[in-house]
Amino acid sequence: MEEPKYQIRAQHTASTLTVYQAYRPEIGLPAAREGRFPAVWQRDRMTWIKPSFLWMMYRCGWGTKEGQETVLAVEITREGFEWALEHACLSHYERGLHPDRAAWKRQLRRAPARVQWDPERDLHLQPLPHRALQLGLSGEAAHRYADEWIASITDVTPLARTIHAHVRDGDLDTARQLLPDERPYPVDERLLRGRADALDSAAE
Repeated sequence: MEEPKYQIRAQHTASTLTVYQAYRPEIGLPAAREGRFPAVWQRDRMTWIKPSFLWMMYRCGWGTKEGQETVLAVEITREGFEWALEHACLSHYERGLHPDRAAWKRQLRRAPARVQWDPERDLHLQPLPHRALQLGLSGEAAHRYADEWIASITDVTPLARTIHAHVRDGDLDTARQLLPDERPYPVDERLLRGRADALDSAAE
């Protein structure tokens, strides 16, 4: 069955959802060890979280890119994730969703979160027709993420390297069996595209 173009697919439980990030070891290793980001992690910068493991592998080159050598699986509360979606704006202007480009820019400046959709990836990290969510967190959202939403942080760099080795060897069946179980995440369809009305309603 063909995948919907816009759909959140993630590893999730009744109370949490797993997202992925990659950092240099000076940040990633203490984060995994302590279950929270170290003091050098900057709360005042935008941070991007990705529910798609393979999109993260595309972004970090299976943990080989400089500054992205430690791949983290960050388990966060569903309440926090959905709060971010509810307060997010699309990272690009879309005619018909936003009244005009100026209104979109105003929303983008106010929004503590940004929704971005990028082509999902296969095991060879080639683009697929459907999209994977990236969620950018800044300001209040970044602080909530670091201080309130995190349930656990796991270093999954060894998993990334193992799957990559199977892909290089052509053993795609084994590689696929090791992938995290990412299933459709139930969410209001309006949130999938970044609610154009959320921030305007909040400002009234």
